[in-house]
Amino acid sequence: MLQSIRTKYSNLSRELALFAIASFAVGMASSLVDSTLNNFLNDSFSLSPFQRSFLELPREIPGLIVVFVSALFWFLGSRKLGALSLFLGSVGIFLIGFASKTYTVMVMFLFLFSMGQHLFMPVASTVGMELARDGKTGHRLGQMNAIRNLAAIIGSSLVFVGFKYFHFNYKHTFIIAASCFIIGMVLMALMKPSKVEKVDRKSFLKLRKEYTLFYILAVLYGSRKQIFITFAPWVIVTIFGKPTQTLATLIVIGGIIGILFQPILGKAIDNLGEKAVLASEAVLLIMVCLGYAFGKTFFSENTAFLIACACYLLDQVLMSVSMARSTYMKKIALQEADIQPALSASITIDHAFSISIALLGGVIWNHFGFQYVFLLGVLIAVINFFATMRIKIPSQNNVTILAEESVITAD
Repeated sequence: MLQSIRTKYSNLSRELALFAIASFAVGMASSLVDSTLNNFLNDSFSLSPFQRSFLELPREIPGLIVVFVSALFWFLGSRKLGALSLFLGSVGIFLIGFASKTYTVMVMFLFLFSMGQHLFMPVASTVGMELARDGKTGHRLGQMNAIRNLAAIIGSSLVFVGFKYFHFNYKHTFIIAASCFIIGMVLMALMKPSKVEKVDRKSFLKLRKEYTLFYILAVLYGSRKQIFITFAPWVIVTIFGKPTQTLATLIVIGGIIGILFQPILGKAIDNLGEKAVLASEAVLLIMVCLGYAFGKTFFSENTAFLIACACYLLDQVLMSVSMARSTYMKKIALQEADIQPALSASITIDHAFSISIALLGGVIWNHFGFQYVFLLGVLIAVINFFATMRIKIPSQNNVTILAEESVITAD
């Protein structure tokens, strides 16, 4: 067994090793921020639910414009662009911790941090699939996600222990997160540059009719994810009044589950297909939203809190299913050069709807109650299920024919 482990790691390519360690650093930095940012906002600026949801506007605008920024820096290629994105994330989170004298100033730094985060999203999927063997893209993305989950456990554990026993404050966690982003930046910069000669800047700004269903799934994912990112932790922090350590603990538990689940999910995508995986996600998401919405209505305070925690953990795991959308895009791509532009475009599309859901959710929460935000989530999940059932993976021969027809038409 030890011999097989040594053989496995001795065959690990330099590029994959650099990317794996960079993914670990990014995962740790992200968990440090995720574990503390909601409480930092609540403690520093005493935001109302509507103000918290409105803050998603400057936080999500970078996702809205990421396709344009990616097009601007197309000449860097995916790996150098990844290094740039992590540099922006590092500077942004450092300034949030050390220079946010007013709410307005903090918003500007949050925008910078978020720009780095959103630029890295399509890069992570693109590079991960570049480093995968044929037919194993889901497995490779699952491995990278598992690495990030392991990092999230360490980062969130550090938050828990630091705040509970070592008098940590938000500046401590933000400076550690900034350092991790810098490590990831250096490692991405050390990777061999990706080929860019076939990438046309205009391709980032063009939507192809052949990828229509992929774009629709991006719309639904953007709408669905905002409920988890914004309103799920806000329920735990405000409705149940829990401290920083609670979210940190949940992220640790979710990370432990993710280490086991991510590789299995990746193999399921490769073996069962994207349709089965994404349809299952939609069904489970309906149950999650109903748990958030009605746990406190039908159960005691303690039981309702446990239900909310279970929903948060399941929701955290389900967020990983987004890699099935990336592998779906790879399978339907007419040419390899379409993949990163399409992934960047999908982030812009999903954020256009993500911002809308954040604002709409804040209004709904204020006027009707938090339960109705999650009933909106049920509706989104139902639509997502029926959209997913329309997925068809073309054979490689059909993809080649479509690509040739596209070239002929363009000529």
